[in-house]
Amino acid sequence: MKIYEITFSPTGGVKKVADLLADGLGGAASCIDLTDKRFCAQNVIAAGDLCVVAVPAFGGRVPAVAAQRLKMISGSGAKAVIAAVYGGRAYEDTLAELEDLLVAAGFDCIAAVAALAEHSVARQFAAGRPDAADEKELREFAAKIKANLAASGPVKVPGNRPYKELKPMPFHPQAGKKCVGCGLCAAACPTGAIDFNDPKRTNTELCASCMRCVKICPQKARAIDPQLLENLSARLEKLCAERKANELYM
Repeated sequence: MKIYEITFSPTGGVKKVADLLADGLGGAASCIDLTDKRFCAQNVIAAGDLCVVAVPAFGGRVPAVAAQRLKMISGSGAKAVIAAVYGGRAYEDTLAELEDLLVAAGFDCIAAVAALAEHSVARQFAAGRPDAADEKELREFAAKIKANLAASGPVKVPGNRPYKELKPMPFHPQAGKKCVGCGLCAAACPTGAIDFNDPKRTNTELCASCMRCVKICPQKARAIDPQLLENLSARLEKLCAERKANELYM
């Protein structure tokens, strides 16, 4: 049995969660990176394989670009552990949508996890997560799943069908005066929204508001509008005040 990690992880939190789950399920995993704009269909999944499929919750849904790329993968009957990773507000319909996408692609979803990671926009929320306590808990989740690998899906997950409306996110990072035009952000952008020849130009229609460019910029030159960030932080203050728990569904 081969283990695969299939992740959309623009700022790294989703990958950390997937790494912990995959490690607990059996060790080294082959990675399929949905964040890579060069992603193309890979017919490598076999019926006896096990996949950890993890995405962030964007407005309570699977990011559109991740959903498009998941549809390009054939599950071939392989078992899947699905994970929705969120920054402390709510993951809403993300697990339900992710399960539906994978079932349609031919996967057998045997377990689901909702896990916390640092909020990608307002990074003060769920800061430092997954932390040591999360690591311990996610490894315990993986052990329970591993002991129950013979199970067959579908797993019952929370969420609505039809899903909540997927609204465009208004957070489009722009380059500031510190930008030196190195092009690292353009190379790493999952949707190709940043002009490689002029990284100060961003196509807001293509931008997925994933914050990857903000995370990786060595000059700290990219940011969203300060007023938008302040407004978001104010809305999240009460919603994210308490430490949320990770959840396992089997």
